Amino acid sequence: MEYTVKEVAELTGTTVKTLHHYHKVGLLEPCRITDAGYRIYGIKELERLQEILFYRELEFSLKDIMKALEDESNRIETLKQQHKLLSERSERMDSILKTIEESIIFTEKGENMDQSKMFKGLNKEEWKEALSEQKEYLSKEYEFEMDTEAIDADALNEVSAESERFMNFLANALKDKWNPNDKRLESELTRHIEFLNSHDMPTDSKELVETAWFFIEDDFHRDMLESQQTGLSYYFYTVAEMYALKNSK
Repeated sequence: MEYTVKEVAELTGTTVKTLHHYHKVGLLEPCRITDAGYRIYGIKELERLQEILFYRELEFSLKDIMKALEDESNRIETLKQQHKLLSERSERMDSILKTIEESIIFTEKGENMDQSKMFKGLNKEEWKEALSEQKEYLSKEYEFEMDTEAIDADALNEVSAESERFMNFLANALKDKWNPNDKRLESELTRHIEFLNSHDMPTDSKELVETAWFFIEDDFHRDMLESQQTGLSYYFYTVAEMYALKNSK
């Protein structure tokens, strides 16, 4: 079956002008041109256009799309790769939408949102912007220069999710008045330390105590925890200290 340029535009939701441009730059050529000068497209051209539009959804430039299509081994592999990239983008957008929804709820209540939850789903540039205040604070107060140029967005999103989960666990334990010696807390700290070590963040029980103490001494981090749950920074320190005493024997 064959289609005119107008029919392709109507079928795909693109414009005749765009299809003409794709032809002009060599990205999508019609299968033939009639004696009257009409562009005609077949199924192969429609399949290529589908792949082009998927790449456009991924915000590829026309130059990058051209290179990607030139490098493709076959259509199925291209579609699988596009599916993977679009799925990752979808998951990221779902995470960002959830973060926005939670931000709206906290703002409407006049409450401060847990800062570990404020940046879920961000990419590298967004993380750099989100961390700019903390970077400036650490530089001013501690002369520590945070390297935001070397940000691994995927790793930060994963660590952020773990931080949120860990602090929520502690906050709920505090609300339920668990004894800092509770075995469930001990198990959770063991799991959290294992996570940090598996993500190139070497940590032992002693270092966790030092981190918890820093969260009490430092205004920025203490306020972050206390805005989530009153007493959380002190509870975190007590739990970490109890854990370290048990594991130093």
